[in-house]
Amino acid sequence: MPNDFTTLTTLDYSLKTPLQLFRYAFETAKLNDLGVEIARDRSECVFYTEALGEKAPLDMVAVAGGTFLMGAPDTEENRSPRERGQHRLSIDPFYISKYPITQIQWNAVAALPPVNRHLSRQPSIFKGYARPVENISWYEAVEFCDRLSLKTGRLYRLPSEAEWEYACRADTTTPFYCGDTITTNLANFDGRTPYGNTRSGRFRSRTTVVGSFLPNPFGLYDMLGNVWEWCADLWHPTYDGAPSDGRIWVSGGDETTRPLRGGSWMFFPGYCRSATRIHYSPDFRSYNVGFRVVCGAAKVG
Repeated sequence: MPNDFTTLTTLDYSLKTPLQLFRYAFETAKLNDLGVEIARDRSECVFYTEALGEKAPLDMVAVAGGTFLMGAPDTEENRSPRERGQHRLSIDPFYISKYPITQIQWNAVAALPPVNRHLSRQPSIFKGYARPVENISWYEAVEFCDRLSLKTGRLYRLPSEAEWEYACRADTTTPFYCGDTITTNLANFDGRTPYGNTRSGRFRSRTTVVGSFLPNPFGLYDMLGNVWEWCADLWHPTYDGAPSDGRIWVSGGDETTRPLRGGSWMFFPGYCRSATRIHYSPDFRSYNVGFRVVCGAAKVG
């Protein structure tokens, strides 16, 4: 049996197995300081689809490698000491799920034989097959990845924090990938307290169907808002001593807690910034906590 930071080495998880790749065209929005949309850019991404079960496809989007500045500058509104230690690092290419894992995807994988622990087939509070699965602990998210890996012969796992932020920023340096502010027209969060110079927005009081809003410039949906997303690392209170690549950072970390990224439907927009990071115990569950998966790249260190 694997532990939480090693792979199931009896299988070949490489992406050398031929995959049928597809292209997806999309639009992404840019906002000015007042939260007014000023432009839309068209782009496309490459992805493959993993069939998890009947009507339960898992689209995995290719993210090219590159370098980026992780963390927030001192001047960023709502910056936390947890984001201190802004640093540049390199990321190897990987694939990441186009959406947070949905309830129909969860149900399909939860029906597979256990690896390390039992999974409830329907854990979510806000029901809906196309809504993100929530009320999921870190341990349960890892179990999902282990079962999915055994089913497909490819290694699926939670993203490292570095991979997550790189994928979220999508070659941007502003607090949000749409600019210096964000509105509830572009993400599901508690908009009653505005960010920057925007007006107050909606509070939907629940999760929304994945893909309800425009994606980021990498073609990834719901990276900000909807549900918090677990990352693979152990928790570190700052970036002091962080590795210079996208590896899963465990050295010197707190074994009792794990990071989450992205904000959620019940948090204010400042928590939805690309740099925001919080942490909870790995057995913590909540109706605003879910996850997405990655395949390829990363190391543990």
